[in-house]
Amino acid sequence: MESSSLPQRPAYLLPLLVAAQFAGTSLWFAPNAVLLSLQPFHPGVTTFLPTMTTAVQLGFVLGTLCYSYFSIADRYSPVRVFMGSALLAALTNAAVLLSYQWLPGLFMTRMAVGFFLAGVYPVGMKICSDWYEAGLGKALGYLVGALVLGTAFPHLIRALSVQLDWRYVILATSALAVAGGLVVGLLVADGPFRRKAGRLNPAMLGEVFRVPDFRRYAFGYFGHMFEIYTFWAFVPLLLLTYTRLTGTTLDVSLWSFVIIAVGALGCVSLGELSVRWGSHRTAWLALVVSAVCCGLVLGMALLPVVALVGYLLVWGISAAGDSPQFSTLVAQHAPADYRATALTIVTSIGFFITIPSLYLTQWLFGQFGHQALVVLVLGGIFGLRAMRNRKVKNTT
Repeated sequence: MESSSLPQRPAYLLPLLVAAQFAGTSLWFAPNAVLLSLQPFHPGVTTFLPTMTTAVQLGFVLGTLCYSYFSIADRYSPVRVFMGSALLAALTNAAVLLSYQWLPGLFMTRMAVGFFLAGVYPVGMKICSDWYEAGLGKALGYLVGALVLGTAFPHLIRALSVQLDWRYVILATSALAVAGGLVVGLLVADGPFRRKAGRLNPAMLGEVFRVPDFRRYAFGYFGHMFEIYTFWAFVPLLLLTYTRLTGTTLDVSLWSFVIIAVGALGCVSLGELSVRWGSHRTAWLALVVSAVCCGLVLGMALLPVVALVGYLLVWGISAAGDSPQFSTLVAQHAPADYRATALTIVTSIGFFITIPSLYLTQWLFGQFGHQALVVLVLGGIFGLRAMRNRKVKNTT
């Protein structure tokens, strides 16, 4: 296809995709933001936090496999798939208002949200890649940054509606997801670089990991995923623990939002940096910094409040900032004929890894308190070892 024959990319495209991605992914941690209000309905459940987070993660894993196996975003318009998935995710999120008193029902509801988010987050990246053949690392920096901001947003709603019932958080995030889905479905077109991708092929499970560079970056991504969602889930508990140990007064909901949301700044700034440094070096730097932050949690209670906030902000930036760069590197080094299969495998494994990470950290938290989060350094160590001995290229 001649470059002159390609439709011009509209200036509003990326801002619209970013806004819609933010809106749709605000559903991810909605119940986590109102955890203290939901927990009393399940007094005998000691693992309520990881259980609620796991429900979404497990649903997302199943959703990514299903969407890819049936080639939904390849057989049908990705923007229509995004819109339909966002609307269904919003509907199932609102169903929390009916299921919150019955734990199995609440789990299944949240699992359904995760399932349909598989048509929002990955499909949003696909729409972006269909428009950006060059500069994908930078573009994905903005798009994944929107996911991070959407993940944090329920905490802000909670902070701004202290006097309101927790149900408003659920309703507000559902309404936001509906708006995001409609924005993409009605205002965004499919990109000119859209290609037919391979269907999920079980025989390729072993084949893709025989490609050395693909394996290196997939394993780096797995190390990143061992840390990121567990860190996000435990941010409110870290802040509550600090206030209890030091007697400091902090607005937990507001600061939870800020610490998670600042990861969007990390995604965007490191995306810009990747243009000069390359995605490999940029991801490596962020993974080093976040691994150091995991280790520093051992002395968190000794920090004055200003230092604590600064430390958690750096952790939030670095923990999220490498995500779009790993996504870029995995996409660039996946076998061309099975790129959809390879990306689905990596995404599914990565999100599945968050489940044992959450439960392990919850168990250790019960034994050792906030210092249990030092276990997350294992993800950084694993990822950095996987990326070693790589000749750095300026891949963006």
